[in-house]
Amino acid sequence: MTIKPIKDEKDYQQALERLEVIFDAQYGSEQGDELEILGILIENYENEYFPISFPDPVEAIKFRMEQMGYNQSDLAKVIGLKSRASEILNKKRKLSLEMIRLIHDNLKIPTEVLIQAY
Repeated sequence: MTIKPIKDEKDYQQALERLEVIFDAQYGSEQGDELEILGILIENYENEYFPISFPDPVEAIKFRMEQMGYNQSDLAKVIGLKSRASEILNKKRKLSLEMIRLIHDNLKIPTEVLIQAY
């Protein structure tokens, strides 16, 4: 097992190729340990060079509502008023701290997503 830091695109591609070869390694084996370490190195490299930003808060709410089979009335039950739900979904009203808490608790959307500016 030869593990080295991933410093550039070439190292990254080599790490991905090796990961593919040992992907089914048994946990606790030498290759299993290599797989675990490679996974950490690849994840760190991807987080640094290919960051994924959070979605727009309103789009995240709409997506989660769709997943849960919710409509505007269901969102109104979460945050209080149907008119307020409409204003939020149409980006005419910003989310308050209390709304963020309620949406997080009921729709399970991370607060990090909901607090972003939009």
